[in-house]
Amino acid sequence: MSRSSTKETAPMQQGPLTLGRFLSVIGLALALTTGAGSASAQRVLLDRIVALVDQGVVLQSEFNARAIEIRGNAARANRPLPEGEQFRTEILDALIIENLQMQLAEKVSIRFNDDEINRILGSMADNNSMTFDEYLELLNEAGVYLQTREQVRKQMTLQELQRGMVNRRIQITEQEIDNFLNSETGREVLAPDYLVEHMLIPTGSEDPAKQSKLRYAADLIARIKEGEGFAAVRAAAAQARLFEVEATQFGWLKAEALPNLFREIVEGMEVGDVEGPIEAGNGYHLIQLANKAGGTEQMVKQTNFRHIMLSPNEIRDEQQTEDAIREFRQKIIDGEDFATLARQNSDDASSVVAGGDMDWINEGQLPPDFAFVIDSLEVEDLSEPFRTENGWHIAEVIERRVTDLSSIYSRNQAEGSLRNRKFDLELQNWLIEIREDAFVEFID
Repeated sequence: MSRSSTKETAPMQQGPLTLGRFLSVIGLALALTTGAGSASAQRVLLDRIVALVDQGVVLQSEFNARAIEIRGNAARANRPLPEGEQFRTEILDALIIENLQMQLAEKVSIRFNDDEINRILGSMADNNSMTFDEYLELLNEAGVYLQTREQVRKQMTLQELQRGMVNRRIQITEQEIDNFLNSETGREVLAPDYLVEHMLIPTGSEDPAKQSKLRYAADLIARIKEGEGFAAVRAAAAQARLFEVEATQFGWLKAEALPNLFREIVEGMEVGDVEGPIEAGNGYHLIQLANKAGGTEQMVKQTNFRHIMLSPNEIRDEQQTEDAIREFRQKIIDGEDFATLARQNSDDASSVVAGGDMDWINEGQLPPDFAFVIDSLEVEDLSEPFRTENGWHIAEVIERRVTDLSSIYSRNQAEGSLRNRKFDLELQNWLIEIREDAFVEFID
């Protein structure tokens, strides 16, 4: 057996470290002995270690599986691969980097339970137009169910580790944000995306039915404004064949990528608005703004409320907790001070000092069951007791407002975009560093 090390170690450290690894080699170089009682027992090698990586190992079986996967992907993509030693070295380097990251993830306790893995598998099933059970059955039939679960777990672990370790290395200054917001690139990145529904009634300058087609297009617009769905009206018009109906599927586009004919019109529309007939050389266009995403204008609904929360515990069961919260509600109705009762009794550590005041909460920030109650209250209304996963609550809405968070939102978006730009480079730098700092021995 020959060994080569990628990092020098002190003599005092090398002795026990090498011995421990030697014992690991003995334990993991598995062999199956056949012919019990025979003087010449035959051993069959099942696996072996090809590299020692700090406190971990890379096995021959891992190398073989990765090589098969890479060759298969390359064949499907008709992509050439490096040959011989270069191919082997690249695979080993990738497995070593993964092994180091998984060891780091274990040290910082990054783990994903079976429910979280199942959620990802559920999404994979949806993407394949299958139910969860159908997808699992397919994986089982292919003999890759356990392998797929572990691949998903490893990928999630690596992504979470990289996100945490790399983002802390990235610094974004206020000046960088200002420069980005004032740049053409920044304005382009932060511009909203539009989803536009479209149909066209074709016509031309010499078309004798041009006026009839104009009236027909106007009738279609009227039907949509009266509540019929744009797609349904378009489908019905195409089926009726009174006049030819064409459509363009634009997908999500920035305003500058939309046709000049209605670019400015779309920018002034609200979601759900319809416009038309818009006359052009090729006919009458009808459009609807189906959706809009992004952009720097952010008018956010906010609610200021306060609450008292009681959670069942060792000395107060579920029924006693509900009875207690009802008693507090009655005390408030009878004139006792909400804030005082909250400070003296609430189990919500985040708001107890403020007398239960949650300050201003943006729409969409609350858990759905909590938001349902808060959204149903008028200002100064006191809720009935309600249950969430954290306990029993009573809540009172203090005030509501709509706040312009455009500047904050724009700066956050700019920071996120700059961070994403720096992430890949910083990730590569970090991977190089952990590889250089690692103790690696290759075993031939």
